Amino acid sequence: MSLLASPLLSSLRAAAVARLRATGSVFAEDEADLLLAAAGTPAALDAMVARRAAGLPLELVVGWAEFCGLRVAVAPGVFVPRRRTEFLARQAITLATVARTTARGAGTEEPEAVRPVVVDLCCGSGAVGAALAAAVPAPGVELYAADIDPAAVRCARRNIPTTVGEVSEGDLYEALPAAVRGRIDVLVANVPYVPTQQVGLLPPEARDHEPLVALDGGADGLDILRRVTAAAPQWLAPGGHLLVETSERQAASAAEVFRRSGLTPRVVTSEEEYATVVIGSESAARGPRG
Repeated sequence: MSLLASPLLSSLRAAAVARLRATGSVFAEDEADLLLAAAGTPAALDAMVARRAAGLPLELVVGWAEFCGLRVAVAPGVFVPRRRTEFLARQAITLATVARTTARGAGTEEPEAVRPVVVDLCCGSGAVGAALAAAVPAPGVELYAADIDPAAVRCARRNIPTTVGEVSEGDLYEALPAAVRGRIDVLVANVPYVPTQQVGLLPPEARDHEPLVALDGGADGLDILRRVTAAAPQWLAPGGHLLVETSERQAASAAEVFRRSGLTPRVVTSEEEYATVVIGSESAARGPRG
């Protein structure tokens, strides 16, 4: 039973808030409430507060992160989905929703709803893929997710069970089934984009508790983006889209990488969420998908 129903709630909460505030937490009250809700006993609460006070990300302490209205399971050693990435997910959801009604039924001019092929590359916990699967109207999406990190793949399979989609382990496109080559309508790649020299400047929660492979994007932060973008035209369906989150400072360079790979780029931003996404469109003139 949650400690929220305990008569000790007030004193337990006050003690938790004080301990968290002493470590510098600016959201001590909110964090204490989440820990109280997750803990089953005073001893469990004490252990959770201690882990948080030691610098473990709150999401790893409670075992989940909120993302696009979902409770996404997270685990030690796995990149914690950022709230700003919800902007990336929403852009992908919009494109996938449009894609599901663009096919024409045989012998008719009426749109026929289809399941767009959606890929969550560098999926981490699978948060973006799970959000897409939950948000796109029936008949839904044909979802594939992939990551090079075994811990991330295990976590993603909790959030994207086999009834929802397929999660594979491997290096970028090598993890995808050959059958989706040239058929992907929406390809989301939340690639690492922190320049190598800036990784050490990240908050301790990230640099000490998240895998380097999910953070380090190479000298200018665009190494993985280049690899994803270079091969994207071979995997996208005619008229398909590649979406990549990046920083505002990197956006122009990232868009140029898209352009050199044959994709038509546009940059969309959310000032409220401090989020920047580059969307590359594949020409629809290549004919119907095979």
